[in-house]
Amino acid sequence: MVIHEDPYDVAPVRLVAPDGTAVGDTDVGLKPDELRDLLRLMILSRRLDRECMALQRQGELTVYPPFEGQEAAQVGSAFALEPDDFVFPSFRELAAAIVRGVDVVEYLQYHRGTWHGGPYDPIASRFAPICVPVATQIVHAVGWAMGAKLDRLPVCSLAYFGDGATSEGDFHEAANMAAVFGAPAILFCQNNGWAISVPLREQAASSIHTRAEGYGMPGVLVDGNDVLAVYSVTRAAAERARAGEGPTLIEALTYRMGPHSTADDATKYRSADEVKGWRERDPIDRYLKHLLASGTADESFVADCEDEAKEWVADVRAGITSLGPPPADELFGFAYVEPPESLERDRRSSTEAPDG
Repeated sequence: MVIHEDPYDVAPVRLVAPDGTAVGDTDVGLKPDELRDLLRLMILSRRLDRECMALQRQGELTVYPPFEGQEAAQVGSAFALEPDDFVFPSFRELAAAIVRGVDVVEYLQYHRGTWHGGPYDPIASRFAPICVPVATQIVHAVGWAMGAKLDRLPVCSLAYFGDGATSEGDFHEAANMAAVFGAPAILFCQNNGWAISVPLREQAASSIHTRAEGYGMPGVLVDGNDVLAVYSVTRAAAERARAGEGPTLIEALTYRMGPHSTADDATKYRSADEVKGWRERDPIDRYLKHLLASGTADESFVADCEDEAKEWVADVRAGITSLGPPPADELFGFAYVEPPESLERDRRSSTEAPDG
């Protein structure tokens, strides 16, 4: 069984063990209702993720990248941010979008093919549109953070990306710029062990958080399946950024239980034993055991969360399946503030019935 902590000389930050027992200080400054809300958000996220897989298989979504197994990494980190902080996702951060209050039906219009990135307002939600080109969102996050610093705003940005993105030039350029100019940015790597079908162990430098030293910023390794540990390190990085102390690179060790996307067959490159080993470290099961053992939550609360998730996901499904096709002239509306006459002519010829 391969578990991708092998290349690391240090243990990740961990507060709750896979069996739910506390192995660190689990008082991370959250109230009991907030601790319960972390579980609720992870349950909602997983239920929706599985529903999206079903929607895609039924032809209601074009393609979908599942995130099951990465709920703690996304929920814990997004929960640690303030409302005015700005999130720059890749294409697998639906759980983080839920935490930030993004309308998920509008978000999923991207995966249905009826809108460019979803019609939700990224300024209001502080959640940028989905970014499919690998690593480009890291540049956006650092650029926004540099602007916020120039405006002397007490905020930070957070860029989500996977281990494969660290092989892209955009990652290195953004990390260097962030460190040189002290940008209030958090570079959050969800290291799920696989860049589509390429395992992390085939990278020349398989440790990601240690690369931070080369740029002159702190690097933190955290158990990405421990929601309290993820929250704690992200909160510390955000407070550091807002205090003018610069960026932080966080590497969250986690695992995607499903395929890279619905266009992928992960059984072609991953063993069943590897998946089984990570299933035993499931982030929701771990946190649920911890909350039950500590008396912070009970079975009644869990049942309420499951009922809420079932009803909510049914509403999302209804919203998705009721969506019609996009307007025919939408293709022409996203390049120019004032379209040139040549483009207007193309739009008219494409959308209007010919004379006669």
